Amino acid sequence: MRLSFSNSGVRLSLGLGLLLGGLPAQGAHPSPQNQANAGAAFIPGFLPGYLTTKQLPNSLALLPPPPVAGSAALALDEEISKRSLALRDTPRWALATSDADLHFPHAASTFSCALNAPITEADTPRLYRLLRRTLTDFGLSTYAAKNHYNRPRPFLWNKAPICTPAEQAFLEKDGSYPSGHTAAGWGWALVLCELAPEQADALLARGLAFGESRNAGNAHWHSDVVQGRTMAAATLARLHAEPAFRADLEAARAELAIVRGKGLKPNRDCSGEATALAVKPSLAQ
Repeated sequence: MRLSFSNSGVRLSLGLGLLLGGLPAQGAHPSPQNQANAGAAFIPGFLPGYLTTKQLPNSLALLPPPPVAGSAALALDEEISKRSLALRDTPRWALATSDADLHFPHAASTFSCALNAPITEADTPRLYRLLRRTLTDFGLSTYAAKNHYNRPRPFLWNKAPICTPAEQAFLEKDGSYPSGHTAAGWGWALVLCELAPEQADALLARGLAFGESRNAGNAHWHSDVVQGRTMAAATLARLHAEPAFRADLEAARAELAIVRGKGLKPNRDCSGEATALAVKPSLAQ
């Protein structure tokens, strides 16, 4: 189902079935009090972000239209989509399936290997909460353009399976451009780079791969992924103007230092992840 927000004439729709991996939700309009209350989810499993809908970057104003028929950009989209089909039922396909699931606690561990530390509610509660709240902001930032263009997804063009078949009926109606998953993954990578600059290369590589998982799983076009990253960067820039975000960022930094001091290890199969990441969807043969 889709949750719609209204604020001073700005209307954005978040496909929670997409962003939360199929989590059922009831439509609602969160009050300003609930928006400001970071401790209370306005639907199960989903925390309010740091930004109101009025404060979010406007993806419709910031992004160009999606590629049109006959363009070189669309030809590239179609070529990468064709190549990515070779990844079906491989470890990279399995990772794309995992990356598609934005439920917590599952999603929290996505960057654990790249961070070289556990990300759990028990070990890193402030970081865990930071990721949950920014998921809302990064995801919602894509919906002005997503709803306006309502671009059909690649599986409707190539008729091939997607890595999350239970979501197919929803995705058929949810616009492809830009990618909300990619905005979340790239945004998380950028946030984590601020907390652990010594791990920046690994974190950014994992963030890029998270977006490419949308190609590998046949859920998004290449250009959807590229512009999802644009919206992540725009949203993070706006988040830095919010005192609550900056305070939580510093709390997460201090928390991570404690975890490092304890020598705690990632809470994920890093060897298996590395094997899957060795294959790049855009280079699949």
